[in-house]
Amino acid sequence: QVQLVESGGGLVQPGGSLRLSCAVSGSIFSIYSMAWYRQAPGKARELVARITSVISTSYAASVKGRFPISVDNDRNTVYLQMTRLNPADTAVYYCHVVFPRGGGYWGQGTQVTVSS
Repeated sequence: QVQLVESGGGLVQPGGSLRLSCAVSGSIFSIYSMAWYRQAPGKARELVARITSVISTSYAASVKGRFPISVDNDRNTVYLQMTRLNPADTAVYYCHVVFPRGGGYWGQGTQVTVSS
């Protein structure tokens, strides 16, 4: 009943930008936090950025200053504005939402490829 739909991935050249979106639909009363994770081939899934209901943010050291996370509460949508992309950012990016009483949901993943 809760669904996360991601969009915005694609191929971009080094130094370019992409904006990822994740829209949450279903029986939404409140959300505790929303986050972006990524997983590159052969590597573990890692937290990229997280934002809470009080707009507290957290970032991985590798993306801090480059990938601001934001949320549109009226639309239940979280964004990841990726700038100054480099090949190391190539991965499948996953959206994740956590509700106040527990329970987490994942998006389907969107591929981001940074290459010239």
